[in-house]
Amino acid sequence: MSYGDIWWLPLTTGLTVLGFLLTYAIYRRSGTRPALRAAAVSLLPIAAYLTGATAMLWKVGVAIGEFGTGFAFSTTKWVGIGVTGLAIALFLAAGGREARKLSRKSRKAARGQQEDAGLDDGAGSAGRRDALTGAGATPATRAMATTRTPVPATRKPEAAPAKASRKAAPSDDDDLKDIEDILRKRGI
Repeated sequence: MSYGDIWWLPLTTGLTVLGFLLTYAIYRRSGTRPALRAAAVSLLPIAAYLTGATAMLWKVGVAIGEFGTGFAFSTTKWVGIGVTGLAIALFLAAGGREARKLSRKSRKAARGQQEDAGLDDGAGSAGRRDALTGAGATPATRAMATTRTPVPATRKPEAAPAKASRKAAPSDDDDLKDIEDILRKRGI
C-alpha cells in the first residue's frame, strides 16, 4: 500500500472527531485542565494532514520498516554489528589497562618513597612529593604526585596513658580522640 492509496482527509478527520468524543468524556470525569490537554492532542491528526506532515511521517515509517526488515534478515549487517562491538571492547580495554598501569606505577613509587622516609616524622609529605616529582621520577609518577594527596608518614606508636589519667579526663577527650583518628587516617 502506498501513500496515495489511503484517503488521508477522512482518516485524520475521523481521528480528530474520535479525540473530541474522548475529550468530552474526560471533561465530565476530570475537569477542564485534562480536557484541554485531550483537545490539544485531538487536533494533531487534522493538523498533520493540513500541513502535509502525514506524507513525511509515512516516508519515515516506510524507511524504518525497510531498515528493520533488511537488518533482521541480513547476515552481513549482523556481522557488522559484531565487528563494531569488538572494536568498542578493544578500545575500552586498551584505555583501562593504560590507566591501571599508571596508577600501579605511582602507588609503587609512593610506597618506595614512604619506605625511604621510614618512621621519621621529619620527612613530611612535601619531601615525598619532591622525591616523586624529582629528576628520577617517571612522567606518570610526577602527574600522580601532583594530583593526588600524598600518603601520610607512619607515626611511632605512643605509650598508653595510665589508668588514673583516663578516669580523670573528661568525656570530651574521647570525642577529640575520635576526630584526631579520623584526621590521621585521612592524612590531614
